[in-house]
Amino acid sequence: MPFAALSSELKQYLVVTGNYWAFTLTDGALRMLVVLHFHSLGYSPLDIALLFVFYEFFGVVTNLVGGWLGAHIGLNRTMNIGLGLQIVALAMLMVPSSILTVGWVMAAQALSGIAKDLNKMSAKSAVKALVPTNAEGTLYKWIAVLTGSKNALKGAGFFLGGALLSLVGFQGSVLIMAGALTMVWLGSLFFLKSEIGQAKNKPKFTQLFSKSAPINVLSAARMFLFGARDVWFVVALPVFLASQFGWDHWTVGGFLALWVIGYGVVQGFAPKITARTSGRVPDGRAAMIWVGVLTVIPGLIALALMNNMTPQISLVAGLLIFGAIFAVNSSLHSYLIVSYAREDGVSLDVGFYYMANAMGRLLGTLLSGWIYQHYGLVACLWVSCAMLGITCVISHWLPATDKKMSVPS
Repeated sequence: MPFAALSSELKQYLVVTGNYWAFTLTDGALRMLVVLHFHSLGYSPLDIALLFVFYEFFGVVTNLVGGWLGAHIGLNRTMNIGLGLQIVALAMLMVPSSILTVGWVMAAQALSGIAKDLNKMSAKSAVKALVPTNAEGTLYKWIAVLTGSKNALKGAGFFLGGALLSLVGFQGSVLIMAGALTMVWLGSLFFLKSEIGQAKNKPKFTQLFSKSAPINVLSAARMFLFGARDVWFVVALPVFLASQFGWDHWTVGGFLALWVIGYGVVQGFAPKITARTSGRVPDGRAAMIWVGVLTVIPGLIALALMNNMTPQISLVAGLLIFGAIFAVNSSLHSYLIVSYAREDGVSLDVGFYYMANAMGRLLGTLLSGWIYQHYGLVACLWVSCAMLGITCVISHWLPATDKKMSVPS
């Protein structure tokens, strides 16, 4: 079907998704570039983790304030501001190597963190505004496609980062990405409508924190869920693969890229997976069950590594299983927050929720570097297992529903 023949809502959804895709590709590539480049320069795992502290910290602040900002000025503007800031962050990394200090990289990562969460909050909130009220099956499907395709592109970004680093070096890689993202940003300024997500009743700044019990519970669960992933995935895993298994930049970047791409594909099919098992729109009970299943996986990987059971096969196979189950959990959570969010000022609730997500990522990133440096990957896996157990307990307080859904084939 030609683009011009599509409904205005679907056109805007495609523009939002395209923006999100382009941003995510550069974000994933930049993360892999920073991890591998500074590891090759001799930085310790904790030092590498500290490079991302401002990235995650400012994500916490941005999600909280960004939701309020989106309700006031519209989600198109917050999305375009995010794209613009990412271009500035990339430009900051084009400086000569003598200026590329830890402090400078942390500042660039701070801008990138603000940009990323403005972009993500805007994209997820815009879907709520574009889907008709009470169309829960459509909402779940659109959120799953947006989230799944984003993570597939993030995986491609990991591979792109490793490949570009090998082919054109750090600064050349950053220059290529900045140029491509600038073209996307100019297109977004032209095609994205201005009225998406603006609240009719402008919220006060004091209304930043959610007063909804389900959103507060879901936000707490999200924080521990993503902390449990990043405590071993962000720094510990790529450094372990490079230092213990001797994998080169291409292999590390390619493997993690394929993992995240597969993770994104599973996210996109999450509505069919959960509907097949329950026949209902997912609710709090589904969230608790799925994270309960996930909880045992890091423990099994840790036991295999502790007993030296073909470490490479055990780690790779365990990571694939973890990724598939985590993908369903993530997609299910992404649907629940948009479903729970109020119609007017949706970005406030979504922003608060992703603030908790960023807090989990910040906690996981710091722990990933510190625990790995002092105790190794196995300890990171056991901490992940404990955090998932906490997520399961918190999810017990999420509301249960009995809404039926029909997932399109």
